[in-house]
Amino acid sequence: MTTVPKVVVFDCDGVLVDSVSSWKTLHDHFGTDNSHNLKRFIEGEISDMEFMRLDIKMWKDIQDPIYRDELFRSYSGVKVMPGAKELVAELKAAGIFVAIVSAGVDLFVSSIAAMLKVDDWIANGFEFNDDDTLSDEGICRLHASKKNLIITKILEMQGFEPEDCVSVGDSEMDLSMQVEGSRFIGFNPTRESSKSAFADAGIPVVNEKNLLSIKPYLGLE
Repeated sequence: MTTVPKVVVFDCDGVLVDSVSSWKTLHDHFGTDNSHNLKRFIEGEISDMEFMRLDIKMWKDIQDPIYRDELFRSYSGVKVMPGAKELVAELKAAGIFVAIVSAGVDLFVSSIAAMLKVDDWIANGFEFNDDDTLSDEGICRLHASKKNLIITKILEMQGFEPEDCVSVGDSEMDLSMQVEGSRFIGFNPTRESSKSAFADAGIPVVNEKNLLSIKPYLGLE
């Protein structure tokens, strides 16, 4: 019988929302392509900060200045993942602590966190100038391949043990969410590299594009 967790930690992009990446949404908005740099980032050739600087430079080469409101409006078409609202509401009603740990964009992740009424969230983001225009620097609050460090802090601050925690992610980098002793569920991986990494890790994977499908792995069915 699957034990019901006391804490569930979600990635945001591709898990709570039906969008591969909140960074890619901005690239789509500006008509830029960061696939080469994404590959370099996944393979560890460039850091989180370098990746963010390169993204911002691409957008500013197209348009400068860029205002905060325009960045926020670019997310207007992104939809919540089917089942996300219902699942988070059920977890909250059961007294389970719910958090979002995302290397996505804070402008977007904060709105999802507020809508779903999660208990805690963290994401990377941007620096803005005094006139609310985008600066050249990003803000790195967590490393995409070291999410375990943040989740460990959340567990310690809230008085939970790793065994109390289940994390949910959609990419190979999200495997870092699995603090030793905790559990991890792969959800709807889209990249072949993610599918391979999940298979190699031997973790349960839900391929149905509905978050309610992970309930059996949370002991809720």
